[in-house]
Amino acid sequence: MRYLRYVAVGDSQTEGLNDGDERTGYRGWADRLAELLAAQEPEFRYANLAVRGRLAARIRAEQTGAALALEPDLVTVMAGMNDLVRPGCDASAVAADVEAMLAAFTASGARVVTFTFPDVAAISPLTRHLRPRVVDFNQRVRDAARRHGALVVDTFPHPVTTDPRLWSPDRLHAGPLGHALIAAAVAEALALPGSDSSWTAPLPPLPLPPAWRRAHTELTWAAGFLGPWLVRRLRGRSSGDGRTAKRPDLHPVYGPGPDRAAEPQPTEGA
Repeated sequence: MRYLRYVAVGDSQTEGLNDGDERTGYRGWADRLAELLAAQEPEFRYANLAVRGRLAARIRAEQTGAALALEPDLVTVMAGMNDLVRPGCDASAVAADVEAMLAAFTASGARVVTFTFPDVAAISPLTRHLRPRVVDFNQRVRDAARRHGALVVDTFPHPVTTDPRLWSPDRLHAGPLGHALIAAAVAEALALPGSDSSWTAPLPPLPLPPAWRRAHTELTWAAGFLGPWLVRRLRGRSSGDGRTAKRPDLHPVYGPGPDRAAEPQPTEGA
């Protein structure tokens, strides 16, 4: 299939945190995928409506209509993790919001790609209590995608997706290598030229650190990232407060889009 109008919807992962920084701007897997598609189609245009911190219901409310108005032929939907990490989250309700987006986008005639989430317990042992919720959500997403004819990038079965080298220190957002891997996974799902399943291959093994160092790493992460995140939740604040989409309109990838440099950037291997 030819893809000429790609719209990405979602939260911080699709916005591109932490593939870049606040000063230089964020690239992210959706930008990387758009670069691959643009290399094949001179008329290709790309919009990214994702905003960090958004819950699935708000993504559905704010981004579905805006995306449909752009008449895309390709849409990616990554949503739900911000919900799943909250106490008392109902995975079925979150999955229902995701399914509503899949239904709307596929009904428009667009090719739609969505995602399952990796094994959070393997990424951070302190979040192992969330694993059953993530497993439940993932299956609901697979079922919803099957009902509506959407493609699924199923990350959960592949151990490489929990490799710490793919994640930034906060363990909430992919790093550059992780974003490159996600882009490669979507490219395979879309059967883009040159794509394959090599993104699922494990990285070279790392030596196992001693138990005391692993414990120290967990405590440092909890103090530096988990604690501040909980404080924001208690205060009713979000990292996305006051923020809007970085690419609200369709533009050439290396054209007038507000977040891109004039020339392409190299893509790290995944």
